[in-house]
Amino acid sequence: MTDRTEGYVTDVGYTHDYCHELNPLRARLALLNAGMSAPEVATACELGFGQGLSLNIHAAASPADWYGTDINTSHAGFARNLASASGATVEILDEAFGDFANRPDLPDFDYIGLRGVWSWISDRNRVVIVDFIRRKLRTGGIVYLDYNALPGWAAFSPMRHLLVEHANRGGASDRGTAARVDDAMAFAARLLSTHPEYAKDNPQILDRIKTLSGEDRRYVAHEYFNRDWVPMHFSTVAEWLKPARVDYAGSANFSDHLDALNLSNAQRELLEEIHDPVLRQSTRDFIINRTFRHDYWIRGAQMLSAPARAEALRKVRVMLVTRSPELPFQLHAALALHRNSFGAATHAAVLEILVDYKVRSIGELEQAIGRKGISLGQIVDAVTFMAGLEHIAAAQDETVIARVRPHTDRLNAHLIERARTSGDIADLASPVTGGGVRVRRTHQLFLSALRQGRARPEEWADDASKFLVSKQTDPSLIDDARAFAAEKLPLLRALQVV
Repeated sequence: MTDRTEGYVTDVGYTHDYCHELNPLRARLALLNAGMSAPEVATACELGFGQGLSLNIHAAASPADWYGTDINTSHAGFARNLASASGATVEILDEAFGDFANRPDLPDFDYIGLRGVWSWISDRNRVVIVDFIRRKLRTGGIVYLDYNALPGWAAFSPMRHLLVEHANRGGASDRGTAARVDDAMAFAARLLSTHPEYAKDNPQILDRIKTLSGEDRRYVAHEYFNRDWVPMHFSTVAEWLKPARVDYAGSANFSDHLDALNLSNAQRELLEEIHDPVLRQSTRDFIINRTFRHDYWIRGAQMLSAPARAEALRKVRVMLVTRSPELPFQLHAALALHRNSFGAATHAAVLEILVDYKVRSIGELEQAIGRKGISLGQIVDAVTFMAGLEHIAAAQDETVIARVRPHTDRLNAHLIERARTSGDIADLASPVTGGGVRVRRTHQLFLSALRQGRARPEEWADDASKFLVSKQTDPSLIDDARAFAAEKLPLLRALQVV
């Protein structure tokens, strides 16, 4: 490792995945739900963007001007190719945080996002980031920050330390990170097979190592094998962020907004007695044994009156982004138990309106189902609940959709063409939601055939088979293509992905 990388893994590229929580439109819904005014995002920044898929999807699908940096030059090169394909306004750099933060040509930002980065960097870089937020975040601006949290990672921390020790000491120094990760994971499995007292006292470690063994090695390398890996308590992060003058605004994990569905009566009563917001979050993390936090922070929060909040929420536009979502039995049971909240009836009523994939405001939902005795608050809870399950997403205004559609069309065309030779990207861009939509490789290949004028599902399957391992049209592939035509394609058209 060079001084420039500061112990960060760079010889193994990160995964090409997309992060919904980085979407500024999602942040707007979270803030309004918490009773805060949300800013219009004109300038945005992502620090440590990995392969840059989220950065480029948001740059193409939203009206904001985006900036980003990642220390891995290979990541930046890939991200620039995506930006060139979309033609969106995005500035992509491969600078260390300190160099990027001191650039004189950066604007002030309405939104700054960091995914995973906080847990994997040195204290020196945390100081740089906090100072960057202090200087460059506008009043009213939002920070998205996720990180490995305590107490959930406390038991695993010694095992992670041993894995890294083995990778750095037990493996040959001239071997790449991926090979040393494999060796370290195999060593951990052998250690646990000897039934050490550590595993007896921490029985969950066995399942965690088993899960990690099946994960993408690129993810494992970046998540666990950097020099720095520091899970933190919420209160520690809040203390770190004090110089940046930002306050906790709410969770980007929408299920956290619905304690009635997640916590027992005794747990909720305990939290209701805690008025300090930091202590409340810290206590909640112990209740659920939190391993990861996805949080929005805001500078100069403007609290809305109850009428102003209700009016702002009524203007929020949403749409269904999955096909007739079927909730697990356990969630149906939870909804049935909480009749004072939105309940199963409200959930069903909202879905009945949105099932045609048309965008509607929460106010329109209220008008349509309010006569059933369902309140605005219950509708907002139901929308929040289903947004947390990725069944519903916030939608942009029609003028914005029309403005960004040329960029998402170009980016999607590039990604769909890429699917013919690679299966590492499973998301496309929607100008409607301003973010990414999950579309697996086989379905991208169907879209590729459709773009080439092939109209029948059987033709799509035949074309897709040329790029898959089997190299022949499997009957199940034809069934998949027919189901795609009937179920997924109408949704993708509503999302204006195609």
